[in-house]
This record gives sequence, structure tokens and C-alpha cells, in this order.
Amino acid sequence: MTTAVAASGLAATAFARLEAEGRMLNPVLKAATKKPGRIGFRGELALRFAPKMADEARPPELTCDQVIAVAQEGNDKLPFFAGYLLNFAHLKEVADVLGSTLSAGGKYFLFCNNIDLSKKYQVAMGGAVFYVLPIDESTVYNELLELLYLEKTELKKLDTAGKTDRVADAALKFSTSFETITYAEGLALMGPVRNPNENRPV
Repeated sequence: MTTAVAASGLAATAFARLEAEGRMLNPVLKAATKKPGRIGFRGELALRFAPKMADEARPPELTCDQVIAVAQEGNDKLPFFAGYLLNFAHLKEVADVLGSTLSAGGKYFLFCNNIDLSKKYQVAMGGAVFYVLPIDESTVYNELLELLYLEKTELKKLDTAGKTDRVADAALKFSTSFETITYAEGLALMGPVRNPNENRPV
């Protein structure tokens, strides 16, 4: 008689479906972190795929870049997700793709290139609340360090997994409130979309 082996690692987390759908791209980290049962991901999340041409693998039409996220074994919800969007309008695609991995208690941060640099918002989407923040000539990682009051020099000695743990742990305690707007209000408020090949954060 065979006994079923419990799934472990990424396959036992909220990342499992995203990985199966081929959405977790160009990872700098896609592995266990220093925290027991935690899997970290740093890379790109494919939001919209290009039509397939025969067997040719084509890059996605739309991605959420500079993603930093963690998932826990045995939990089908993402506790923490952050990423960069060129256009606020793509918040809907992020919420749709993350779908059932979102939870009301999760901490989700999206840094958007076309919202007012002096504004910070909270937007409810997909049963979760997204913190929507501006970004200009910076990176998601650096913006998170500033937002979460983490000292860059203290994190320098850590490897990628260790840095991801520190950012995630601080993010999970984040409780600041910003102006609450609807997705439709955000669309009306957002600015023009910049040429992505011009001074894009790397």
C-alpha cells in the first residue's frame, strides 16, 4: 500500500499555482528563506501572456516587475507581496492573477510609476487591500526599506533570502493607513504612462 507524501517546499505554498502557470519569471530568489517553512520569491510576475506561435516561447505581454514576496508551507494565501507597475491601471491584472492567494489580512504593496509622487493610497481589490505608492528613479526594494524604516547598512551583510525575510517581517507589521480610493478613482487620478524604455528602474 502506498502512502501519499505531503507536498513540501514551493508546491505546498500559495506560489504553487503561479509556478504551474509559468508566471514566476527571472528569479533572483525562488527558494526557502531562513524562516522555517517560508519560501521567498524575487523576480517578475507574468500578468498577461503573448499568444503562442507553434512551439516558440514568447515573453509575456505584461509583467509586474521587481517582485518581492513570501509564502508559507501549508498556507494557500500570500502574506506579503510587493512589486512595480508602470501603470496603475494594471492593478486589476495583479489582483486577478493573484486571485485566491490574496487575503484580507495580507500586506500587498504596489509601486506605480504614474501616480502623484506626493500621494499614497489604499485600494481594495480581490478581497484584499493594496497599498499603492509612487515610485520615481528608485527600486521596490529601496522604497520598501524607506517605508518600513529598515537600515540598508544593517541588511547589507545578509544574503538575498535573509534580506527578503527582514523586509517581509517588517511588512507584515505595517499598519499605517493612507487615503482610501476605489480602483475607478485611481484610474481617474493617474497620470500619463511613461515610455518604459526611458529611465526605467532596474
